[in-house]
Amino acid sequence: MILLSTLNAKYIHSSIGLRYLYANLNELQSKAKINEFTINDNVQSVAEDILEYKPKILGLGVYIWNAQESAELIEIIKKVSPETKIVLGGPEASHMPFRVDFTNADYIIQGEGEVSFYELCKNIYSSNFPDQKIIPASMPNLGDMNLPYKYYSDEDVKNRYIYVEASRGCPFECEFCLSSIDEKVRNFNLDKILEEFEVLWTRGVRSFKFIDRTFNLNMKFANAILDFFLSKEPPYFAHFEVIPDHFPDSIKNKIATFPPGSIQLEIGIQTLNNEIASNINRPLKIDKIKKNINFLEKETSAHMHLDLIVGLPGESLESFGDNLDELTSISSSEIQIGILKKLSGTTLDRHDKVFGMVYSNTPPYDILQNNNLSFKDIQIMKRFARFWDLYYNSGNFKKSIALLFQDKSVYAEFYKFSIWIYNESNSTWKISLDRLASYLFSYMCEIENFDKDIVAKTMLDDLLKVSGRKAPAFLRDYAVEHFGATHRDFQSKNARLSRHLD
Repeated sequence: MILLSTLNAKYIHSSIGLRYLYANLNELQSKAKINEFTINDNVQSVAEDILEYKPKILGLGVYIWNAQESAELIEIIKKVSPETKIVLGGPEASHMPFRVDFTNADYIIQGEGEVSFYELCKNIYSSNFPDQKIIPASMPNLGDMNLPYKYYSDEDVKNRYIYVEASRGCPFECEFCLSSIDEKVRNFNLDKILEEFEVLWTRGVRSFKFIDRTFNLNMKFANAILDFFLSKEPPYFAHFEVIPDHFPDSIKNKIATFPPGSIQLEIGIQTLNNEIASNINRPLKIDKIKKNINFLEKETSAHMHLDLIVGLPGESLESFGDNLDELTSISSSEIQIGILKKLSGTTLDRHDKVFGMVYSNTPPYDILQNNNLSFKDIQIMKRFARFWDLYYNSGNFKKSIALLFQDKSVYAEFYKFSIWIYNESNSTWKISLDRLASYLFSYMCEIENFDKDIVAKTMLDDLLKVSGRKAPAFLRDYAVEHFGATHRDFQSKNARLSRHLD
């Protein structure tokens, strides 16, 4: 049989790539099965489960988050079942050089594999084994491809994210991104995908995560898909990755009509420094970006994720801090802080000598240092990013953390706080919500000399916004004083997005 598998980052994730392969196996589909695991599963147990099927062919999706575990899995399977033909695909297998050892795999398909995987499986079943190990994928015609959506199981619909797409490719050439080397944007058949989305809706799907890189590039598609959701009865949730400088009025007007909590926009900013953006071939239209973010912030209920990157060629901490201060001045949305990664296939290496760029060869291939940022600086900023997510992005401390800034540099104040909290905790993981609250309370009252009553009341407003929560032990006296009880009941969803809603 043909077993299609991958190691997802979490159980709630699902692989749209495996379902595309399955959908396009044609007459071989009856011989195929999808079986997904996670990177937290024991690799030998995963191998045991896979080999229970006695697969003739194992198709394995390899990504930055599972590359090392996948290499270990491949080694075990080839030792125990050398007759199983292992075929790799996915971004981590599609670009050279390989920085994880995939030599134990039999074949590696590089690129969009729907057609090439089917052809390879036909050849293997007819004992017509290809001579070459690395197979460049032939570009599929999106209009002719079978769509994957009916192959999400009832369990997927109930328990996992459902990923969808309307297009592939990206028109931009940002040097840190694999999408920059893709073919230019290609669209699926609009009528067909809307029919498939309707079927998903009928089956009970209410959360759609679009993986398109530039959802709002094609107005016909964007308007039609937004209309699809606006015709439905809430609650539902739609996630789109959008470009920040292209929001015609038709799109703005539609986004403005979405109810709170129903639409999320991931907006890649990366830097607001024109010189740095030019270094990496990223076009910036600063005025348009600010205008559009301001509109989305003030005139819509859309939840935004704004992305910034630490470590871009030539960018100092001061410049990064200016970016963060600028974004927080125009938006109260989440700001995702990422550390620059050098992915195989990108052209970032052209900057290595000029800017002294040094990267890890271990996934996720983070930058270690450059001429502007020392190794120590990068380590500090990794912790900064983690604490930023726990305090600023989580929504758990939305009003409390704002007290810390108060007409000061957001970057400078949070930089000081992140260093202090790491010295106190010596960790960035597995810190409970109550402990996070305790650290923030101690820092603001003991280090920054804020009024305890003001901090306590503000923090309780934040923490008790979620239904069923109780005040942390150190705040219970304040809770009784201000609210007459240790917890309040709110009619709100227990979800990260809802914590950002007033």
